[in-house]
Amino acid sequence: MADQKGLTINAQISASFIELESTRLHVIEAGPTDGPLVILLHGFPEFWFGWHNQIACLAEAGWRVLVPDQRGYNLSSKPSGLSAYRMDRLAGDVIGLMDALGYQKASLVGHDWGGVIAWVTAVLHPEQVEKLVVLNAPYPPVTFSTLLRHPSQLWKSGYMYFFQLPRLPEWMLRKKDWQLMIQGMCGSSHPGAFQAGDFEYYRQAWAQPGAMTGMLNWYRAFFRRPFRLPLSPRLQMPVLLLWGAQDVALGRELAEASIRICADGRLVYFENASHWLQHEQAEAVNQHLLEFINHPA
Repeated sequence: MADQKGLTINAQISASFIELESTRLHVIEAGPTDGPLVILLHGFPEFWFGWHNQIACLAEAGWRVLVPDQRGYNLSSKPSGLSAYRMDRLAGDVIGLMDALGYQKASLVGHDWGGVIAWVTAVLHPEQVEKLVVLNAPYPPVTFSTLLRHPSQLWKSGYMYFFQLPRLPEWMLRKKDWQLMIQGMCGSSHPGAFQAGDFEYYRQAWAQPGAMTGMLNWYRAFFRRPFRLPLSPRLQMPVLLLWGAQDVALGRELAEASIRICADGRLVYFENASHWLQHEQAEAVNQHLLEFINHPA
């Protein structure tokens, strides 16, 4: 099916909008409508297409796959004000999607910011998270504590401070047909992670009215509208943390500190992968996903 100007993937999928209490989310859905639910949460600066290598695999295995454009991104609503992007509200969107589809529980898979919100949802709503899979995303309080203890991580995270500026980041990122955005993705990934044609789809998503500000507001709210989370909760659901060890922005210490909050957690390093793990190691990631979420809890 074509969702945006010729964008297709190899799966029987549908696109629709789901109205939640405070936002309207554009979602991609695949797989049997009576299958167990798995929600895939993308990060910055992607949209649902960030999971295009995983959707068909999970759907063919019998899962009902839901892949939203998270609020602020692509075709979903882009509310104004930083409070709309506070972490508890973003986690509330995930629960709202479950409720809208009539599910009491779902397995969550998140990458980057999507992984952060998967962590937060599991902490705030543990009874509704069957299993949790996170790719290259730390539990949020771990980020703050690590920044204080590890100057190298503070340096690696410098881009987040640049994003706090008003208007200038949006202007710079749009210049020369999104050249800086594309260079950032290509420069932090291994060759072959992204195909040349992929960036036409990303440009379409970034160019949606209000999208770039909505996307950056996730970073701005993280620092300026923080939501207090317990430093060391004890997650009881099974957790799988997949980590590309060559991530230029997120060090191993973040992964190791994050997995310690899990009573039943497993950390798997991909030594030759970058931050863009599900793109570079799609087949291996898919195998881990299937083995983990198909195994009885």
